[in-house]
Amino acid sequence: MSHVPPAAIPTILPEDVPPFADESPPPRAPEGIARRATRLNEWMRRYSWAVAMTVAIVITVGGLIILESGRMRIASEYEVALDAKGATAQLSLLAADIATLTADERGFALKADGAYRAHFRETAERVRRTLASLDGYYRRIGDDTALASFAQIRAAADDEIAQGAVRLTDPPADAAARASALALPPPDAGATLDAALSLLRLNEEQRAQHALDASRADQRISTLCVGALCALNIVLFILLFRNLGIQLDKQARVQKALITQQEELDQLVFARTRQLEALAWHLQSVSENEKTELARELHDELGSILTASKMDVAWVRGKLKDTEPAMAEKLARALGNLDQGIALKRRIIEDMRPTVLANFGLVTALRSLAEEAAQRNGWSVEFDLPGEDMKLGEAIEIALFRVAQETLTNAAKYAHARRIRVALTVDEENVSLSITDDGIGIRPQDLKRTQTHGLVGMRQRVSARGGRFEIERASPRGTAISVSMPRERSGDTRIGERIA
Repeated sequence: MSHVPPAAIPTILPEDVPPFADESPPPRAPEGIARRATRLNEWMRRYSWAVAMTVAIVITVGGLIILESGRMRIASEYEVALDAKGATAQLSLLAADIATLTADERGFALKADGAYRAHFRETAERVRRTLASLDGYYRRIGDDTALASFAQIRAAADDEIAQGAVRLTDPPADAAARASALALPPPDAGATLDAALSLLRLNEEQRAQHALDASRADQRISTLCVGALCALNIVLFILLFRNLGIQLDKQARVQKALITQQEELDQLVFARTRQLEALAWHLQSVSENEKTELARELHDELGSILTASKMDVAWVRGKLKDTEPAMAEKLARALGNLDQGIALKRRIIEDMRPTVLANFGLVTALRSLAEEAAQRNGWSVEFDLPGEDMKLGEAIEIALFRVAQETLTNAAKYAHARRIRVALTVDEENVSLSITDDGIGIRPQDLKRTQTHGLVGMRQRVSARGGRFEIERASPRGTAISVSMPRERSGDTRIGERIA
């Protein structure tokens, strides 16, 4: 037997085994049906309250219709019962009145008294009215059997009234006539009339009882229907409020999650804002340091070069003034160019690092800055400054000086002002700077556009120091800029030492 090494035996994985012919993946619902089912579930979840309210309204309206129809049937059945009871009472009254007619005839036969004749006529008239009312009632209800029986009763009553009227015309002349008048009617005629009246009364009583039973049944059916509809409405409202509770709970959870996310975003924005403020202050500090270093280099290196060059050119010009006048003139022109370069160097140094601020303080620097701007632009200046300079910290002084410098530059470019007012207020906690002009005033749309007139830089400088920057239209015209900053902040010693 040959030995086969393990490496030569192929490894068969499950996915390498082909499926049997009768094996097939489980059937899945078509995607269209699944999408429709998903849309239906979503629609039911979203509009289930509307469906429940619609069904509740339909059920309520249906219940009202059922109640109204039941009330109308019950009222109709009660009317039938009342009419039947009234007919029964009229039939009883008719039987009594017919008996009264017979009694009046016999009394008149015994004693020819006109009172019997008058009472007979009244009773006969009442019998006619009763017969007319009963005839109208039976014709209205359309009961042919009862109407035929009533016709016989009416004919018998009419015969009785007619015969009685004849008998009560003249009293009996002799004893035989009186005996004939007092004789009882035939037994068959009276029994037939009483039986017909009794039958009609029984029929009307049954009709009234049947109507009352039907009304009670309708009342029970109406009560059951209303109870079922109310129970269904209660179930629907329970489902509706349950669905609303689920939706409100879900909405509350979503709102809570949104509030949590909003708080996290607010914290993130606050942290990023603080970082940006720190970065902005760091960049401004670096910029001020670079300006300071550059100003020092310009003053020390370029200044010494320009001064030495001026001295050398002046010395050479002095030597060549008499012997080479043309060359001396060129050297004089070079001296003028060197003077312009030295002046330009001084102006650049003052713009980058004002020496008056470093040497004398913020009050003198603001006064010098405003006076120079007024001299260049033809303004009149009004000052409201402290009487003497004070040390407020290099960072605060630089920030306020740059704000004043940018404000006066913007006023010169855009305001077309004639008068400027500069005010500085210093107390134990805060230092406030206010600059107002009487120019055309900043436009309302520019108040919202913080990217104009260098407002972004001024806001960043002030906010980085924990201050407040405000700009608004002055009254009656012009622009007012006010800055308020705390005098001291822990950790602030020299500009550029604040690390983001």
